[in-house]
Amino acid sequence: MRFLSVLFVCFFLLSCQKAPYGEIPASGTILAFGDSLTYGYNVEKEHSYPAVLAALSGRKVVNAGVSGEVTADGLKRLTKLLDENRYDFLILLEGGNDILRNLPRQQTRDNLAAMIELARQHGLPVLLIAVPEKSLLARPAPFYQELSDTHAVPLMDSLIGSLLKKTQYKSDSVHFNEAGYREMAKDIHSTLKKLGAL
Repeated sequence: MRFLSVLFVCFFLLSCQKAPYGEIPASGTILAFGDSLTYGYNVEKEHSYPAVLAALSGRKVVNAGVSGEVTADGLKRLTKLLDENRYDFLILLEGGNDILRNLPRQQTRDNLAAMIELARQHGLPVLLIAVPEKSLLARPAPFYQELSDTHAVPLMDSLIGSLLKKTQYKSDSVHFNEAGYREMAKDIHSTLKKLGAL
């Protein structure tokens, strides 16, 4: 009987756990940081995922995407952005260009880890989005899961890879069309709601 009571208490506590993040204020700002997939390469700015996410969430979403950027440059740029501005949430989507250019994986991982820690120093919650390896299966590069586990940040590991497998969402082999960026925004919006951020 005592075992059942303990089991019930444990279940109750687990079921009552709060979502990991507090809600972003209505006046808050989300920083969408990354490369061309954040910038919205191949579409007009209003069709980029940050623009669609802003409409879905009712929050200001800053598009801080730079096409062609590698994580070494991204780390420098994020440092400057966080020193000069205030944000309430960071969506981090980088590493694709490192992978395409065959840069050392440990270097990419270290740069992304430094970005996550930088955000943490500024009190900024992070949602990490994985980029797939160069393969037909479009599996996420393993170091994204390592980063998620090590730094205790939520990870969207299959978003980019799953969209890249569907021709109706692509404008070329590594970028999306309007429909693809819209699906990105919808999935990210849904994840932010599950996390309690919206």
